[in-house]
Amino acid sequence: MTIERKQPKPKTCKNPDCRASFVPQRLGQAVCSPKCGLAIKDVNQEKARKSLAQVGRADIKVRKEKLKSRADHLKDAEKAVRDYRRTYELSIGSGCISCGESQESILAAQGWKTGGAFDAGHFMGKGARPELRLVPTNIWLQCKSCNAGSSKFARKGETVSRGFRAGLIARIGLEAVEALEADHTPRKETVEQLKAITAEYRAKTRELKRAAA
Repeated sequence: MTIERKQPKPKTCKNPDCRASFVPQRLGQAVCSPKCGLAIKDVNQEKARKSLAQVGRADIKVRKEKLKSRADHLKDAEKAVRDYRRTYELSIGSGCISCGESQESILAAQGWKTGGAFDAGHFMGKGARPELRLVPTNIWLQCKSCNAGSSKFARKGETVSRGFRAGLIARIGLEAVEALEADHTPRKETVEQLKAITAEYRAKTRELKRAAA
């Protein structure tokens, strides 16, 4: 009994400048002729190079992540919370919590500064109160000068810190401010908790930016 060999189905040449229909003569043949094979060789090599580069970058990222200490993850989490608070406060039109200047006037006076005119500043400083460094209600929009401690833009007759407190009382009330000042709850997040905080607040920031786009 003779078994007939199944004929291969016609394929379309992978060369975008050809696209002719052909019957492949060997397994895996993608082009209709050697000429077309040469035509797409550089394209395939470039795709392979980019693919390898992406694998390389992903591998480097994984390796760096494994080498991170708890302090590194704490920095990531703090940055994520600060970025969210700054983005949120800007999105609702808040001015500087310390000097009370509007976004428009701050941009006019400080918009030239590296990193922009706005920061996310801690009411209770990280040095004295590290347990509050990731608490969102302790982080508010400040202009660059106030966050750096400059009295140039402070409320008249007040230091930056007193201006911060006065602005915060106006925003959330005296009782809430005093509760924040009295909060000495120990907070020692694990690495996994810090990773979760980073992921949560990065996602919140992305959502705010998508909504504003």
